[in-house]
Amino acid sequence: MFTTIQRWGNSQAVRLPKTVLETLFLHENDPVEITTENDTIVIKKTTRKHRAKKSLEERLEEFYQKPIDEILADDSLYSPAEYDWGKPAGKEVW
Repeated sequence: MFTTIQRWGNSQAVRLPKTVLETLFLHENDPVEITTENDTIVIKKTTRKHRAKKSLEERLEEFYQKPIDEILADDSLYSPAEYDWGKPAGKEVW
């Protein structure tokens, strides 16, 4: 089976034929792993579900190396406060 590398925005892309996707039971947005071996590009189906974006809680826990409850309980790390940002300067609704 042959295909062509084509422009996709500012990148290059290879479209996978429907028969290939059906054979591997791949669907839109399924995660895959891309590697190179010698002069070959290898695309492997992966079972690992991987979130592209982490939640704020996950990011804080990773940064402070503590559970979120400990972070929120520590006043030196987190102290909620209300700030006065001044008068509206446009079409903001207050």
